[in-house]
Amino acid sequence: MDKSASFTPVPNRLLITFSVMLATIMQSLDTTIANVALPHMQGSFAASQDQMVWVLTSYIVAAAITIPLTGWLATRYDRKLVFLLSIAGFTVASALCGMSVNLGQIVLFRLLQGISGAALVPLSQAILFDINPREQHGRAMSFWGIGVTLGPILGPMLGGWLTEDYNWRWVFYINIPIGILAFCGLLFFLPANRDRTAKRFDFFGFIALSVAVGALQLMLDRGELKGWFASPEILAEGIVAAGGFYVFLVHTLSHARPFINTALFADANFVVGNVFIFIIGVVLFATLALLPPMLQGLFDYPVLITGLVTAPRGMGLMLAMIVVGRVIGRVDIRILMAIGLALTATSLHQMAHFSLLMDKWPVIVSGAMQGFGIGFVYIPLATVAFATLPSHLRTEGAAFFNLLRNLGSSIGISVVQALLTRNIQVLHSSLASRVLPYNAEGNFGLHATGLKLADPHSLILLNGEVTRQGSMIAYLNDFYLMMVVTLLMAPLLLLFRRGRKEDHGHTVVME
Repeated sequence: MDKSASFTPVPNRLLITFSVMLATIMQSLDTTIANVALPHMQGSFAASQDQMVWVLTSYIVAAAITIPLTGWLATRYDRKLVFLLSIAGFTVASALCGMSVNLGQIVLFRLLQGISGAALVPLSQAILFDINPREQHGRAMSFWGIGVTLGPILGPMLGGWLTEDYNWRWVFYINIPIGILAFCGLLFFLPANRDRTAKRFDFFGFIALSVAVGALQLMLDRGELKGWFASPEILAEGIVAAGGFYVFLVHTLSHARPFINTALFADANFVVGNVFIFIIGVVLFATLALLPPMLQGLFDYPVLITGLVTAPRGMGLMLAMIVVGRVIGRVDIRILMAIGLALTATSLHQMAHFSLLMDKWPVIVSGAMQGFGIGFVYIPLATVAFATLPSHLRTEGAAFFNLLRNLGSSIGISVVQALLTRNIQVLHSSLASRVLPYNAEGNFGLHATGLKLADPHSLILLNGEVTRQGSMIAYLNDFYLMMVVTLLMAPLLLLFRRGRKEDHGHTVVME
């Protein structure tokens, strides 16, 4: 029997949960809160849109590389100490981001943010598992899911308000009071982890994985700018990434004590859950990265309005938390996740039919539906992925689970941005070729608009409108692609195992 069956009550459980949630929300908030502020930051740093993507991806890739260290650090140096140092480092890095004066500085400090905050989410998940009995894990993961998903969803609204009424620097300064409060709460109420072990650290495996992830991110971020594999730089980065992953895989399978414990992958639910969380990272974070630039660039929404119309995602998510928390013990988790996938795909279908003539309501309705759908997927997933995993593997499992979530987020953002840039160029050329001075069938007519091809001012206006229309179609193509990816996830639900009973009579998987 799993030793977690004999649960020992933990004092100050509510205060620990509150402090853990503060740290989780703070870390997850920073994955998207800077999105709506990017145009303002771009003006401050005199940078291009392609360069500004590094403000997002540098944070995510740094966290992705560092997350696998969490399990070893927590067992080697005490989980409480690692948690406190992570909060302190993240808070200081946030202050430094707010004080940045050029693009290089903010990318560097965002890297430090990602490194410092990498342990916060997996440790918070592991702690909530440990301070709650098995039968309450579903409810505990509902609270944890609020922090992990509500932060990214409310980030654009909070970032819009801070940027509009104060300054873009406040999207980073806001972390300082939250970090101090979370630090004090865990310092006083979280018990130390007495089960420390002197497990040897697999530096070779860690370096191989870090090189592979870093090279892959560089390739994705710079591929469109450099012409992909026609560029020696991109080709070299692709080879390094592929070689790094190959070396890491071979080393992991052949080493006696590898960097990532292979015992994790003996659990079928954990393996399938990680595939799911990777794809959810792609869909959720890529969508959140696309919407603010689209609304501000094509619809001329002020930054505050952009935040407000994207906020209903959080409302939908909160409603999903309430519903899932009440039914998760009585309904097959796979049914809940199927409902969530269907709602998410429907919302993306609505987004793939956005129009430049629409008002705010399609954005609000599709966003609320998507938040509700993701809530129905994320919370049951966080429960079922760890339901049959032995308790001594939870910290390492949580680290790997969140590693794939971050990788999915980083890869998703880079891919949709690359596709967006490429499609805007292609569609601009396609649409421009149809601009003729006469109103032929299937072509744009100019006589009714008063524009003349011989007039430079008219050409500027015409080129701007062609770019605007091509950009909108490019955004719609990205939304459609993510809808297809979401639908392709559905068959994976059949791979989750049905629940089994523990000796004390509680359902493990379908709690």
